[in-house]
Amino acid sequence: MDSLTQIVLGAAVGEAVLGRKVGNKAMLYGAIAGTIPDLDALASNFTDTITATEIHRGVSHSIVFAVLAAPVFGWLISKIERKSGVGWKDWSWLMFWGLFTHPILDSFTTWGTQLFWPLETELAFKSIFVIDPLYTLPFIIFLLLAMRRKKEDPKRAKFNRLGLIVSTTYLLLTVVLKLVAHHQFVEDLERQGIFYSRLDTRPTPLNTILWAANAEAENDFLIGYYSFFDVEMVRFEAVPKNHHYLGSLKNDKNVQRLIDISKGWYTISEKDGFLYFNDLRFGKLNPSDSESSFAFSYKLIPVDETIRAEEEPKRPEDAQQILKDLWERIKGN
Repeated sequence: MDSLTQIVLGAAVGEAVLGRKVGNKAMLYGAIAGTIPDLDALASNFTDTITATEIHRGVSHSIVFAVLAAPVFGWLISKIERKSGVGWKDWSWLMFWGLFTHPILDSFTTWGTQLFWPLETELAFKSIFVIDPLYTLPFIIFLLLAMRRKKEDPKRAKFNRLGLIVSTTYLLLTVVLKLVAHHQFVEDLERQGIFYSRLDTRPTPLNTILWAANAEAENDFLIGYYSFFDVEMVRFEAVPKNHHYLGSLKNDKNVQRLIDISKGWYTISEKDGFLYFNDLRFGKLNPSDSESSFAFSYKLIPVDETIRAEEEPKRPEDAQQILKDLWERIKGN
């Protein structure tokens, strides 16, 4: 999830653990704990694109990291907050839950997490987009209401608890909505006599009303969108795999790493003499535009005897039109 949401979750968890003893400091350190796992994104400043992508939501988003790092951070906080009357065990417990709930929440997103690292098991329920106002905004409101109360005030704990209950309930609801949408995709594929080997579904940006699906056929990937307000069957757009464009490059170690990262959900395109690796797991930037580029596309650049991947930059100036088109599509076809 986005940084703000993780900060809010961490603060709420910190309040639940130590709010009665240390007041707003519990929220402060909980927020810090909720931020720490995402510091792995800094790897992009020191390494190549593929390695940074592999590192993101890896070890720092695992149970192992939460267990090993919590006592260290707990000890540091106990030294900083000597006058709080709270020992390192309590601070460690707060940090553990802040560090642990972060990847739990991320496991519901499309990217997922390696919660059980070092085991190569990725957990991704793909039921909520990385930014979802319906999850975050109510959570913030309840947290602010709790923050304004004194630590001894029972309403403080009540508001914080309500925030956790409402957010968790919505999170579980997204799983139900995903199951309903997934069933609709399966049904419409069968109605249209479309044969496919696997199907992947996920929410579109900022909502859980409009859902996207990738279905793998023999030579193409089929991309479709379904809104709960739709009255027509899902229309699937065929996108050629073009895996043969790679030729001998398919055996390149870095290309293989991209294939592993994408779980095989990728197409190859060509532009201006360069090949592009398109990761289909996150769909197109604009669901309403068949010509839209994919959210994650990598330019394959030959360097010496291997391939260097360079992520295609997003165009911030397109955001307004994308959001407008997304809103129109959410309202149904």
